[in-house]
Amino acid sequence: MKMQKSKLFLFFLINIVALSLIVIAGCNTLPATNSTTSVTSTIITPGASSDPALPSFVEVVEKARPSVVVIETDIGVGSGWIIDSDGIIVTNFHVIEGATDINVILNDGSFFTAESIRSDSLTDIAIVYIDAQNLPAADISDCCNLKVGQPVAAIGNALGEGISMKGGWISRLEVTISVGDKTLYGLIETDAAINEGNSGGPLVNMAGEVIGITSVKLIDVAVEGVGYAIRMDTALPIINELIETGFVVRPYLGVGGITIDYIIIDVYNLNIDSGFLITVVFPGFPAEQAGLEEEDVILAVDDIEINSVEELVKTIRSQEVGQEIEITYWRGNSENTTRATLVEMPEL
Repeated sequence: MKMQKSKLFLFFLINIVALSLIVIAGCNTLPATNSTTSVTSTIITPGASSDPALPSFVEVVEKARPSVVVIETDIGVGSGWIIDSDGIIVTNFHVIEGATDINVILNDGSFFTAESIRSDSLTDIAIVYIDAQNLPAADISDCCNLKVGQPVAAIGNALGEGISMKGGWISRLEVTISVGDKTLYGLIETDAAINEGNSGGPLVNMAGEVIGITSVKLIDVAVEGVGYAIRMDTALPIINELIETGFVVRPYLGVGGITIDYIIIDVYNLNIDSGFLITVVFPGFPAEQAGLEEEDVILAVDDIEINSVEELVKTIRSQEVGQEIEITYWRGNSENTTRATLVEMPEL
């Protein structure tokens, strides 16, 4: 009797094991292995981390959203964010361009009419003043450690339907985009969905700090998953100057030109392979007074190497009006130097 019970138990146990193997085989698509080590997988999403010490997008939004505002004008809608608790809002110039009525709606639903605006069209930055105090100002990143692949969140009034968030990554850095007759430099490219209405809102890192000002208007072609933001280490000096003086003063050399590449080398028959090729020298400005001519190639400014239009623009803009600079340039078959005193950039 005991032997029969043992046989029945063994038969029952074998069937359970066999059934378990069938179920596992039906659910597991991994190839068979002799290893006894179990296999596990983890799904990683933007902003999520298996490390509990790292924040999620939920925490990011909770921190940053109170500083984000809706901007409504008589010609459209956009976004902005609070940079100063005493009623100073940052947005894009194109959000308020041409508007006669500008209203700001805070995260808590409070409604304000703009008291005044200050703007810089060249960098697509504007600030809006409202009569309010003790507002939740955003934290700003110094942008020193931005990297491609870093998770970010775009927060704003997407499609005019209220404040929402879209997550993604930094796709590229130091991007240059031409918009109409203006060129913006050093932009952040992201695949976070940026739609009409997001313009002027913040792009934030996983610490909830603003790293850029998003601007959907920078996209001129029908491309998905490509948006741009003006990085804060570029924008902040402009914002501070607008707050302090109401306008931006820029140093000016008075040349136009193009970045040298293999096509330009062939077209202009150059015997130098990098630099900024001068194609126009504006009369009466420092470049002409310094003796620079068309088809000269600028190689350096004050020992800072110049290899592109972007590098020359950034270098000149980093100087002061009235400052004298040394320019190293190539003409014909020889390297030369000259000096120029920068003047204030004229109205464009």
